[in-house]
Amino acid sequence: MSKKLIVGLVSFLAVIIIGSASLYVVKEGEYKVILKFGEAVRVEGSPGLYFKIPFVESVSKLPKYQMTYESNPTSILTKDKKPIIVDNYTVWRIKSPESFLKTVQTVSVGVQRIDEAVYNSVRRKLSEINYDNIISENTERGNINDDITKDVSTALIRDNYGIEIIDVRIKRTDLPEGNKQSVYNRMISDRQSIAARYLSEGDEESHKITSKADRTATELLAQAEADAKKIIAQGEQEAAKIYNESYGKDPKFYSFYRTLQSYVTTLENEPVIMLPIDSPYTRILLGK
Repeated sequence: MSKKLIVGLVSFLAVIIIGSASLYVVKEGEYKVILKFGEAVRVEGSPGLYFKIPFVESVSKLPKYQMTYESNPTSILTKDKKPIIVDNYTVWRIKSPESFLKTVQTVSVGVQRIDEAVYNSVRRKLSEINYDNIISENTERGNINDDITKDVSTALIRDNYGIEIIDVRIKRTDLPEGNKQSVYNRMISDRQSIAARYLSEGDEESHKITSKADRTATELLAQAEADAKKIIAQGEQEAAKIYNESYGKDPKFYSFYRTLQSYVTTLENEPVIMLPIDSPYTRILLGK
């Protein structure tokens, strides 16, 4: 093999080695950080083929996609001094690779910083709320998650970690095994007391309504009886007036008419009546 051929092969291999050392690829979902003597000099986040200074610049990779970190279950005291076990998760991503490398450097250290911020925020927020409100499925539970997300995000931005917090959610809030039964019994007792109070208030209201209805009915009946007596008295007065007017026009006929009415009343049930032959009744019956 000639000397020129050897030199050519060596030169070719050198070009390949230097060329490969000068190129790097950025894939989808990742950052490539270019380090020069350990310092970050630039960051590439768009997929493609890029160049660097061989043997002087090195490449470090960081995830660009969203990541989820699940915190370990933690015991926390609520406002009413009940110990609860809280389990939550955090959705996050690296927003600024430069700041991330200057402060936390690795994903594992970044997760530690997130865990500390989440724990501090969760402990502070839940210590301001009673246990019953934490476990209930209402808007307050949603507000707690939103407040914690905002709180943690603010803390990490303040420390310039280059981390963006997407969401922090409480998955589970449960009582320690040793406290469950006593707390459940107390909750049952509280609910029974509330139910008894509601029943008592209902009975009292029912009594008020019944008494009012009875009083109204009594007043209506009394008024109706008074009106009836007044109407009867007016009718009797009117009847007497008519009788008097009729009697005044023809006293003999009126006397005769009243006598006939008394006959009808007397003979209504076909009684056997013995009358003297010279009595007025007998004379009238005989047409004398």
